[in-house]
Amino acid sequence: MRVEIQKGVARGLVSVPPSKSCSHRAILCAALGEGESVLHGVAYSQDILATIDCVCALGARVVCKEDTLRIQGIGNQVRAGGALPVLPCRESGSTLRFLLPIAMLFGGGLLRGTERLISRGIGVYEELFGDAVEMEKKENEIAVRGFLKSGCYRLRGDVSSQFISGLLFALPLLSKDSRIEILPPFESRAYVELTIEMLGRFGVEICRESELCYLVRGGQQYRALEMTVEGDWSQAAFFYGLNFLGADVKADGIDADSRQGDRVCLEIYERMREGYAEIDLSDCPDLAPVLFATACAAHGALFTGTRRLAIKESNRARTMAEELRKFGADITVLENAVKISPAVLHKPSEVLLGHNDHRVVMALSVLATQFGAAIEGAEAIAKSYPNFFEDMRRLGLEIREYDT
Repeated sequence: MRVEIQKGVARGLVSVPPSKSCSHRAILCAALGEGESVLHGVAYSQDILATIDCVCALGARVVCKEDTLRIQGIGNQVRAGGALPVLPCRESGSTLRFLLPIAMLFGGGLLRGTERLISRGIGVYEELFGDAVEMEKKENEIAVRGFLKSGCYRLRGDVSSQFISGLLFALPLLSKDSRIEILPPFESRAYVELTIEMLGRFGVEICRESELCYLVRGGQQYRALEMTVEGDWSQAAFFYGLNFLGADVKADGIDADSRQGDRVCLEIYERMREGYAEIDLSDCPDLAPVLFATACAAHGALFTGTRRLAIKESNRARTMAEELRKFGADITVLENAVKISPAVLHKPSEVLLGHNDHRVVMALSVLATQFGAAIEGAEAIAKSYPNFFEDMRRLGLEIREYDT
């Protein structure tokens, strides 16, 4: 799909979609619990649909009605063996990494996804479990055979917090206690804290023994509950990016006291308004595309902690640099930093490419409101925010969509 975005100023109120991070976690907790949980305010992006498909494959029963999920949990069945479940992860990295340890409660699973998803890797798990677990990687599938065991798990904290969260979901259901020790630097800590908070809501307690060590008591059980998913700060950042560029948009449905790490976007935009800033993205890598785009239109910035962007849906540092240069941006991509210098921007003479990356498409769309632009591959937004362009039009922007 190609979209053509005309230059314009967004104004009005937008209802920010439910948090994808919170939704993933709540669905997994509900699926692992006893009884029926009711989750309100769920948005059915491709990533969320992947997680729903996977928990159904594990034996949970899920009924979707409008924005509400009713999930009958697996409960004690989680310890039963049997044939390896097939887990269709689609393109969702969080689904893959969260589900792998959970699948090992069953003795393993066949985790299937796109070639890009599989290539992004599970190296941390391969190193962590070693020869105790058999992992066979193919182009579109990872076959995992072996049972998760209680113990002390030491893993790097600078690759992805999703590996830590995956263990936190599964280890409480084992009979004995476990520990998770994080090798510094511990990046994206806020996402781990979000997992711990969600586990607590479902009755599972994680004890922090230190800044780098978690005690996970065994023999715990997820309990059913009814809850409403809060708004997504990662998506709100795109609308605050419009405001940074001169729009007047009010975002509704987000919690100012949320544990979501991406709420730091407000603070970052304030720093960028003051002038050229140095910003560490180690704890908020998902903000990188929109921050790169908006910094190009302002004073520029030096973004550090960008190394992990290479293993996202695209290599986001290089991808964004390639597309933003079509606006005339001055960007230098380093090993663990991205330097953006002030430059005079203009409407691109070439079509922008979405690189099958939802956040790249949305970030380019924000900057396109300043100059106009066409974006090819815009359908990538379905991964996390299918109604993004519809919401942009509600704010008064002229956006046309074409099938290609």
